[in-house]
Amino acid sequence: MTDKKKGYLGNPNLKSAGVRISYTQEQLKEYMKCADDPIYFIRNYMKIVSLDKGLVPFDLYDYQEGIVKTVHDNRFVIAKLPRQTGKSTTIVAYILHYVLFNQDMNVAILANKAPVARDILHRLKLAYEYLPDWMQQGIVEWNKGSIELENGSKILASSTSSSAVRGGSFNMIFLDEFAFVPPNIADEFFSSVYPTISSGQSTKVLIVSTPKGMNMFYRFWTDATKGRNEYVPIEVHWSQVPGRDEKWKEETIRNTSQEQFDAEFNCEFLGSTDTLFSAQKLRTLTFEDPIRRQEDGLSLYEEPKEGHTYLMSVDVSRGVGKDYHAFTVIDVTELPYKVVAAFRNNTMSTMVLPTVVHGVCKTYNDAWCLVEINDIGQQVSDILHNEYEYEGLLSVSLRGRKGQVLDGGFGQGSSYFGLRTTSPTKKIGCSMLKSLVENDKLILNDFDLISEATTFVNKRDTYEADDGHHDDLIMSMVLNAWVMSQPYFKEMLNIDFRKTLYSEKIDKLEDDLMPFMMTNTDEDRFVDSDGTMWETVDNNDDFGNLDYGVW
Repeated sequence: MTDKKKGYLGNPNLKSAGVRISYTQEQLKEYMKCADDPIYFIRNYMKIVSLDKGLVPFDLYDYQEGIVKTVHDNRFVIAKLPRQTGKSTTIVAYILHYVLFNQDMNVAILANKAPVARDILHRLKLAYEYLPDWMQQGIVEWNKGSIELENGSKILASSTSSSAVRGGSFNMIFLDEFAFVPPNIADEFFSSVYPTISSGQSTKVLIVSTPKGMNMFYRFWTDATKGRNEYVPIEVHWSQVPGRDEKWKEETIRNTSQEQFDAEFNCEFLGSTDTLFSAQKLRTLTFEDPIRRQEDGLSLYEEPKEGHTYLMSVDVSRGVGKDYHAFTVIDVTELPYKVVAAFRNNTMSTMVLPTVVHGVCKTYNDAWCLVEINDIGQQVSDILHNEYEYEGLLSVSLRGRKGQVLDGGFGQGSSYFGLRTTSPTKKIGCSMLKSLVENDKLILNDFDLISEATTFVNKRDTYEADDGHHDDLIMSMVLNAWVMSQPYFKEMLNIDFRKTLYSEKIDKLEDDLMPFMMTNTDEDRFVDSDGTMWETVDNNDDFGNLDYGVW
């Protein structure tokens, strides 16, 4: 038997394993009362370090008591909380109760960074040291990243990663600041850990975070609030914290910014500033669950409808685990237009992608298809044109003021099968996409697409993904919007869409670009229904067709 006075490894505040305690009748009553009521235990025996007062009892606020009750009574809980609300400390207090009064419980404390997780464990260990001897379990292991108690309960602290809990069996997983975990790691983590979670009947998952953009935390939260998953949502307003009032709010905004206050204290999900779409519009965007989701990354939101016209644009990557192959399919039969399918995959070979694109295009009534060909997208376009002989593949060309061929434009039968995106064409596509979405003429309903929209920001006079994020899906939408900005789009649909949405900014950009298309008119000059004057130019192609350009 270990000498109790020496404690565990000489620490007199910790009871070693094997030390026997003689309980008084009063201590037994207190022990049973604490075991039955975690709030009673926390209020009477939990100690924390206050910045102003040092070591003090943990006097729970009302909202903290509500969090403890919700976690105690439910298996799956997700909490959206402002900064500095004691969220981690509250969960730590419950975990301490959980391992003390239950045998053989394995708990994982996971944070966006390993030092953060270990700091949370350190708070638990500090509170443990100040428990009375008769309430402590003997210590078997007491390390920086883990502890083990004599009753068989264990706690592990680590970073949130796919390997953090792989192969282990855990009764409770606490994910702290989950919104700050990079999206790819969050995806891998849940793919790895969910089988571990679902294997038990009483396992618990606690997700606690301040929002940071529309990522997996946003998805879980939204699904929880709409009853689409098993998580019980908890939300705390900044004003529920004692001492925080309008005066405090105004002072905080003066010392930081409105944007920072909205993110950290109002708990708004917008993760970036200076985005393509206004913050007001982004707040209204909602995603839908697809009617079918395939393992290759294809999500379907509507089955094809007879007589409907569909448009697809494809953004091609190298398929090596970094950027994504992406395409979106839009029903352009009537307003508002709607995304009916979305594809996102960063491992598929570029040689396989055309098969997927062709199959989806055929499914959606031989959809019009535009491929971005700046890089290896040319291979995808060539396969669709030469091997599949796909007739819906859009060909593109464009002339500048001096008559040279530029990388862009739109017109079937022209120089390129696909679009070489340039700064002018990207500006047109972004402007049109912004106009469509903000005027409720185009519905964005895919989760990954909306997530990318919230981090698609202005950089160096263009729009691209914010640092650490992707823009492949949103760029496919930019390509789709560019097609809609062209005069030939109305011929595809027999409508003049540009009259209602075309902005002066886009008109000015097009004046600099002078698009042309294929035609078989016999007139040298003519005026179309918009009043635009055109001049035909012989392009000496094999079919006897003519180009035309603005004059």
